[in-house]
Amino acid sequence: MNGFKDVDFSNGTRPQSVQTPPDSPARATHGKGLPIHKKTDNLSPHGHPNHHREKSWGSHHKRGESWGSIDGAMGVAIPTSPGSHNTIEVPALRSPDADASKYMHNLSAAPSQKERRLSRNSFGAALPIPRSKRQSRLSSVTFPDVQEALRNATSGRPGMPPIQPTREILASQVQDIHAEKVKKAKNMAFAFDIDGVLVHGDRLIPEGKKVLDMLNGDNQLGIKIPHIFLTNGSGKPELARTQQLSKILGNPVHTDQFIQSHTPMRALAEYYNTVLVVGGEGYRCREVAEEYGFKDIVVPNDIVAWDESIAPYRVFTDEERASSRPRDFSKVNIEAILVFSDSRDYATDMQIIMDLLRSENGRLGTVAKDPVSQRIPIYFSQGDLLCPTEHPVPRMSQGAFRIGLEAMYKALTGVDLERVVYGKPELATYKYADEVMASWMDTLHGEERVPQNIYMIGDNPASDIVGGNMYGWNTCLVRTGVFQGGENDEENPANFGVFANVWEAVTTACRKELGDDFIFKWDDRVNPVLHGDGNTAIEV
Repeated sequence: MNGFKDVDFSNGTRPQSVQTPPDSPARATHGKGLPIHKKTDNLSPHGHPNHHREKSWGSHHKRGESWGSIDGAMGVAIPTSPGSHNTIEVPALRSPDADASKYMHNLSAAPSQKERRLSRNSFGAALPIPRSKRQSRLSSVTFPDVQEALRNATSGRPGMPPIQPTREILASQVQDIHAEKVKKAKNMAFAFDIDGVLVHGDRLIPEGKKVLDMLNGDNQLGIKIPHIFLTNGSGKPELARTQQLSKILGNPVHTDQFIQSHTPMRALAEYYNTVLVVGGEGYRCREVAEEYGFKDIVVPNDIVAWDESIAPYRVFTDEERASSRPRDFSKVNIEAILVFSDSRDYATDMQIIMDLLRSENGRLGTVAKDPVSQRIPIYFSQGDLLCPTEHPVPRMSQGAFRIGLEAMYKALTGVDLERVVYGKPELATYKYADEVMASWMDTLHGEERVPQNIYMIGDNPASDIVGGNMYGWNTCLVRTGVFQGGENDEENPANFGVFANVWEAVTTACRKELGDDFIFKWDDRVNPVLHGDGNTAIEV
């Protein structure tokens, strides 16, 4: 099934209060019904929007009850590839205008402000995300212990169906007895931030494994309670990151339940041909872009290998030169800049990005007479200022890099840099999460729908909590990451509460939905084979 399913949450209870980011174009109260910007084919031969184009708007599904029309911010359509209909465009929360001004000393800005003109990336009010259903890289949910049991059961019985593991049979019988509770368990789900909630870098937060054990079936019903991973982390292909997390968490994490900050940016491959991809270790982000379908990918090292003078303070090694892909970039028009992950070389990356933003339509070696009208678009995969790591104090993240770029651009040109930011708390990320959640529900329980009661578990009020609040989710703030404040965050309070760790948050939510008597451990005593006391399969 393609596209997003319409889900009616009119019977559910949703938070009444809404907290919006300080740079939101819709700071006021949001009404019912969110417009979705559909692509039009009224474009120039180069894919740029014509001056006289028709606006086409659809309607958002009913989850976005607390969202309102942002028509005033939708004046400019994003450049598109004619005839392509595999993406949808979701209104942005953030204004396309830069955040840098409030962080700058007054003398840092150019005294003469140019009259603001329409730029090619002033479409920051719409973020494209993939429209079609995700294609699974895995044909089914794979739990090693179950798969091993199935292999053992099949051996020696050629042509016979496998014997279902005893625990699976017993869980099925228990679920038949507790049908009402099972129904409630399938109507709730969790969306986990990762860093600061389940792990610190590569180090496990112990409650993280305990929670995933329980949600993956180690509970009273033996049922798998739906959950996805929604992180502003980035810089690796999804498969590599999920394999790494599976080892750390001691539980299977699949690409079909996993969203990184740049995962929805795969939709941009339909809009641009030649792109500069920035951030991440080595050339991993080039690998990510290749997996997403981008055709002509440039990374900063390719440009430095072509002209080392572009980064005068950079020591370029022979190994880096051998792995780069130089060409004559004075003859190449780079169409967009995509910051996929945190920069590992601020000086070089900022210099190259600034050269491109001030160039004539993305041609290095040129300086545009009007840096606004000829400016190429720039996208950031997320906007977090800080990120929890193994270090006791959170480290600067991609948001700090972006603010630095914005300040430099304004100091050099006198105008604000317009940009597009993905990741939490952007609506596009949560809209995409709905699609992933429905698909994962289909994988687990054969029901392709979005559960009604979704709990966002996060440590960052400015992204996890504000985004979840505005999308109508229940939000839980934990104290194992960025947030170390008082009873709740003052600007973006979690609507379900603040908890010491992820285990406390999840168990509290489960008790609310499934009852105070719900047991967070599977009881092997339901198996009469082990105890031989004549009890039925569901007695203890």
